[in-house]
Amino acid sequence: MTRPLTIALDGMGGDVGPEVVIPAALQVLETAGDSLRLILVGQQDVLSAGLAKRKSRADPRLLIRHASQLVSMDESPAQALRVKKDSSMRVAINLVKQNEADACVSAGNTGALMATARFVLKTLPGIDRPAICTTLPTVRGHTRVLDLGANVDSKAEHLLQFAVMGSVLANVNGILQPRVGLLNIGEEEIKGNEQVKEAARLLAASDLHYIGFVEADGIFLDEVDVVVCDGFVGNVALKSAEGVAKLIQHFMVQGFKRSLLTRLAGLVALPVLRAFRRKIDPRRYNGASLLGLQGIVVKSHGGADALAFANAIQVAILEAERKVPRQIDSHLAALHAERQAL
Repeated sequence: MTRPLTIALDGMGGDVGPEVVIPAALQVLETAGDSLRLILVGQQDVLSAGLAKRKSRADPRLLIRHASQLVSMDESPAQALRVKKDSSMRVAINLVKQNEADACVSAGNTGALMATARFVLKTLPGIDRPAICTTLPTVRGHTRVLDLGANVDSKAEHLLQFAVMGSVLANVNGILQPRVGLLNIGEEEIKGNEQVKEAARLLAASDLHYIGFVEADGIFLDEVDVVVCDGFVGNVALKSAEGVAKLIQHFMVQGFKRSLLTRLAGLVALPVLRAFRRKIDPRRYNGASLLGLQGIVVKSHGGADALAFANAIQVAILEAERKVPRQIDSHLAALHAERQAL
């Protein structure tokens, strides 16, 4: 008898740990059938108390796996790897390695999560470095951006690998021929450094749907389905976009508070404002994929609430159902064979 799809949750990771992970798990199970099982990983007494606090009835789909340690948000990756071998993060990833879980979700320390996942699960053949990929809203849909900080000195070959991984993820989300663009300081061929220019040559020679360079504003204008960049550049672009979104929200709130007339205008515009807020709500895009590993690991934002963490769980479920690592491996093998034939 085959086991149900199983997701391991780092119950102690993030800014508040169980206070977010437990309600998120219960929320996901409310709409899931018997084909899903969640494993809460962490200190058993803490997790059991958290479930009791919510008066949650015993559910065979929700299990607890004890882990005696936790990784703090400011802990060094080396320290986490060397000393925290029984941390909730490590045990959750081990469950994926041991085939007891199909994916792992953690809101913990990003550096420690990437280092531990890479050490335990290893990278796929043909992948030199894993990458962090997330989905962002555009004017007509969504785009996937990688790398967002796992690698700050990527070579052209790494960018090609990122493009393959991002294309597979876009395809899993229903896009048949994902448009791939390289993030650059201009769209002209003469723009950019040698790393980007060489990556462009590799992408143009691949079987990917490469459309050329894209500037940072193009990320949100529905020009591409996959945006590829070095982790340093990607992280700066992401944080800049988050800051601009907060700035716009701040100015809108302040503007509507200016006078009685603007308050009335705000009431009239409330449905539009709510729709706008929902569209750019980062909680609904929570769940960054650590691509290139021989297993599925999804990183939730450390400050995520229950809704956001539940969305990260849904990302893990989709990737597990579609067997994303296997698809990436298959695509890389085909690319390698094609390049060998030339």
